[in-house]
Amino acid sequence: MTNAVIFGALLVTVLLFPALSSRAMELIPAVVVASFVLAAPLAWGLAPRLRARFERRRSMRGGISVPL
Repeated sequence: MTNAVIFGALLVTVLLFPALSSRAMELIPAVVVASFVLAAPLAWGLAPRLRARFERRRSMRGGISVPL
């Protein structure tokens, strides 16, 4: 999911600006590679924050928290 969001944002950026749009055939493969490379570290940093938010909500409702 992170990869798709990054890819979409970069692709829209390339297609939005005429200077970049004229070189789209060269830049789109670079966008694919860049989104693939950037997705893993971004997701790695984002996942613990999302899990913490879920665990905090679950503990506030009185649910059982199971450590992994």
